[in-house]
Amino acid sequence: MNTKKHIKGGEWLVTESEPLDIFTVEDFDEEQTMILGLCNQFVDTVIFPNSNSIDNMDKGVMPDMLKKTGDQGLLGAAVPEAYGGMGKDFIVGTIVTMGLSSNPSYSTALAAHMGIGTLPILYFGTEEQKKKYIPKILTGEWASSYGLTEPNSGSDALSSKTTAKLSADKKFYVLNGQKCWITNGGFSHVFTVFAKIDGEQFTAFIVERGTPGFTQGQEEHKMGLKGSSTVQLFFQDCKVPVENVLGEVGRGHIIAFNILNIGRLKLSAAATGAINRYIPIITDYALTREQFKTPIAQFGAIQFKLAQMVIKKWVNDAALFRTADLIAKKEHELIESGVTFNKAVLGAAEEYAIECALLKVFGSETLNYVVDEGVQIHGGNGFSDEYAISKYFRDARINRIFEGTNEINRLLSFDMLMKKALKGKLDLMTPALAVQKELMSIPDLNTGTDTPFSKELGWVKNFKKATLLIAGAAAQKLATQLEKEQEIVMNIADMLLEVFTAESALLRCIKSNVVGKNPAMASLHKDIALTYLYEASFNINKLGSEAVSSFAEGDELRLILMGLKRFTKVDPYNAKEARRRIVKKLLSEKKYCF
Repeated sequence: MNTKKHIKGGEWLVTESEPLDIFTVEDFDEEQTMILGLCNQFVDTVIFPNSNSIDNMDKGVMPDMLKKTGDQGLLGAAVPEAYGGMGKDFIVGTIVTMGLSSNPSYSTALAAHMGIGTLPILYFGTEEQKKKYIPKILTGEWASSYGLTEPNSGSDALSSKTTAKLSADKKFYVLNGQKCWITNGGFSHVFTVFAKIDGEQFTAFIVERGTPGFTQGQEEHKMGLKGSSTVQLFFQDCKVPVENVLGEVGRGHIIAFNILNIGRLKLSAAATGAINRYIPIITDYALTREQFKTPIAQFGAIQFKLAQMVIKKWVNDAALFRTADLIAKKEHELIESGVTFNKAVLGAAEEYAIECALLKVFGSETLNYVVDEGVQIHGGNGFSDEYAISKYFRDARINRIFEGTNEINRLLSFDMLMKKALKGKLDLMTPALAVQKELMSIPDLNTGTDTPFSKELGWVKNFKKATLLIAGAAAQKLATQLEKEQEIVMNIADMLLEVFTAESALLRCIKSNVVGKNPAMASLHKDIALTYLYEASFNINKLGSEAVSSFAEGDELRLILMGLKRFTKVDPYNAKEARRRIVKKLLSEKKYCF
């Protein structure tokens, strides 16, 4: 197999990866395992005992929780030691996010503080700005927030109406406008705020609490995350010193979009961390709740749901740490070439922006599946506030909106892929033409070498061909009009998501079976991966059929559908028995242990 160890962003669609080249949960070293254990212990001993106080928004509790997190050094895991951080890599930063994501309101406050509240200053600030703010933020002495969204500009962030005008003495920028949905806004000390200078130059500013002309609104009454502070910010002739411009004037979009790339991946990490906590709660209920004198965990319909929770989480983790490792390697490569830390991190995240967008979608929708089916398993009790699952259901809903809606992220993933191709950074044309040529030829029934998982690797390779077939046909037929056909783009984006997650799952499975030291667990990994691949084959066929039926007809349509059927064909698989084996392990351990 011809492969590269460090594939470029999106390159997995047109090349093959070696299982031993990817990083998985099973590869955590002693230090990474220790840090994850520290996070879990902190959650168990500090966060959970204060869950009611957090969710009731008791005065001072959330800032205190952030301060205690800082006392453990966990707020700056991936921040250079020069600014008070631990100086660890991107993988460790991802592990910390996953490990600390327990109480949803706390983890939301934490994510805002560690991510969008810290990273703009860390990556784009001057040395003076970083030395002034970062140490206080990392200890939790100061909480931080991010002000981008406005009442009339959500996904269209650049349509901001907040303005900034240079004062006559040129010492201040005078801000006027408002921001909404500001996490931690009720208690933060420092804010990254975006405004347009003279109504045109989109720019970021560091604004401190107490600045004259800066006020906050009342706490929002939300569907969920009731322990998370969410307010509006108001600026009325707010005088911000010129030295508090963050980055370059007129280049605020660079800050906004680059920070979102990292935030999207971290949301996937937070989602899987929460699922770690929810699966035992749901499993315990299924084991103790009896109907017809039988625990409902013994019923096939319930076992299907429990198995799907495990499968989706396991696959999410495969794709998550595969991507985190690629970002970490790219960051190291850039630093080795002489690029500064700031530019290296941002450059690495930008390289894998497609994967970050897909992970955000998959992670949030996996969490949504778990809590939704968790309520269903609880039955009528799931609709009662007496059971935690009802709160988790409400808390999880926002994740499909945070960090760019899932619709926006789907559209972005395809758009970024096509732009890479147009800029010559990724050759999609050659493999797409090869697929069209193959479609006109007699099918090759030779399955290749008879090595372990060679057949399954062939399936994934064909899934890629199916995606290239539909994307190529749509691009040829619709040309510049394709971006206006959002339904088709969404279909193709979901095909990309199925391919990326299916390949990540299979690579993790192969690595577990080849070098793993636990044959029983490796066998379960095979059950998980093959069940997911089996489902992916049907999903890709359905998505492709919907897309091509929207723009082709007659012989062209029949030919593409024939090719789609060929490229999504897999062997029959007894997924029911595989799920039962997965659930048997889950019920015996009463927790996620895969």
